Amino acid sequence: MAVTNPSASRQLRQSLSLYSTLSRTTTHFTPVEGNAVRMYVCGPTVYSAPHIGNMRTYLFADITRRVLRFAGYSVQAAMNITDVGHLTSDADSGDDKMAKAAAAERATAWEVAEKYTEIFFADAGRLNILPMDLVLRATQHIPQQIALVQRLEEKGVVYRTEDGMYFDTSFVPDYGKLTPNDTREHLRPGERVAMGEKLHATDFALWKFSSSDAPKRDMEWPSPWGVGFPGWHIECSAMAMEYLGETLDLHLGGIDHIPVHHTNEIAQSETATGVPFARWWMHGAFLTIEGERRMGKSEGNKITLDTLIDDGFDPLEFRYLVLQSHYRSPLSFSLTGLEQAANALRRLRHRVATWKKSVGAGAELPQCADSPYLTRFLEALAEDLNTPRAVAELWQLVRDPEIDDATKLSLILAFDEVLGLDLESASKESTQVPDEVLRLAQERWELRSAKRFEESDKLRDRILAAGYTVQDGPGGYELVPVSD
Repeated sequence: MAVTNPSASRQLRQSLSLYSTLSRTTTHFTPVEGNAVRMYVCGPTVYSAPHIGNMRTYLFADITRRVLRFAGYSVQAAMNITDVGHLTSDADSGDDKMAKAAAAERATAWEVAEKYTEIFFADAGRLNILPMDLVLRATQHIPQQIALVQRLEEKGVVYRTEDGMYFDTSFVPDYGKLTPNDTREHLRPGERVAMGEKLHATDFALWKFSSSDAPKRDMEWPSPWGVGFPGWHIECSAMAMEYLGETLDLHLGGIDHIPVHHTNEIAQSETATGVPFARWWMHGAFLTIEGERRMGKSEGNKITLDTLIDDGFDPLEFRYLVLQSHYRSPLSFSLTGLEQAANALRRLRHRVATWKKSVGAGAELPQCADSPYLTRFLEALAEDLNTPRAVAELWQLVRDPEIDDATKLSLILAFDEVLGLDLESASKESTQVPDEVLRLAQERWELRSAKRFEESDKLRDRILAAGYTVQDGPGGYELVPVSD
């Protein structure tokens, strides 16, 4: 297995630049404390199965973490599991998503949370996303959340309404700095949120009271203010600071978190501590359907990883598709695009399997520290995680006739420490010809034997589009993966 060498790590560390949504600039990355990187990822609300748009965000976080590890940093990565407190409206109104799902499934909120947490981590594993160092469930950190609300109360920025305790955003002069076009000055009451008893349109709940008019909730706790449950935003601040400190190096999530969730995290965290909550705020763009609407549970157009698997795709083929688009650019999903990604990954696996056979089992691979391919690959990653350029560099290496098999194998496996395509396990078994291609090839042979050449040529083109060429001989044909 290829091992990242110190020279490559230094090269990447010295040049790594990342874009921050807060500063709106790309700057050289350096952690707060030496070699240690404290990274927090906004995790799933576990009220339903994640869709592939959700998983794109976690693939982006995984690539970020792999790049930092490749650069030689010691990364402590934490992710929350929101299993309570995320309401159906940004206005802090409506049902808790967990309670609503529980009612629909005729289960308890605890059972729903456990079910969809397991599904999320199963999907993450199938996508070869590295396990997090810390997985933080909101329901297991109620004391920390109550303590943070009390800390804010001591600052004089909390007020009480009939339905909960709220943060007064008028005390934050730079509220909305993460998204300057969405500050409170641009919001009129009722324009985005229902005011209720809130003093300002952007004020948000820190603790919600259980309703005395409704049945007892599955998830509720006593607090200094009354029985209830935490607000969504307070969860991440409390848990991140408990384990990673008051200032994070990196805070990651989807762009949908920018205007409300992350804006409110910043307001409450920095009010409590007086120091910046995170030095880099990084956000992944949406996955859209055919370049039109974003994929989302509320949009009614979700596609899960199981859907792709049922259609015959390998989850790592979706990972390859994601790598072909920069994390800050929308990714237009289509089955045609996924098929192309599948064909490319199939060809890559075939080449790796071929090189492994050529080099021989157990052979020591060259380090290739001075390879221009490694240099350009690292330059791409250092350019704010430019994975499309990195993948393009990989294919330039694959096609280079001047590079020997051992060097190619060593470099490709080193690249895969970041790309995460599990190429180390590539073998002939993993590159068997798909059943559909075999069927098309047989049908084409029968048409050709019947001298129906126009029809057979159309099938040949379909086979080529699937990543294979047909080599005809006197007694039959052979299917060969295309080389590039």
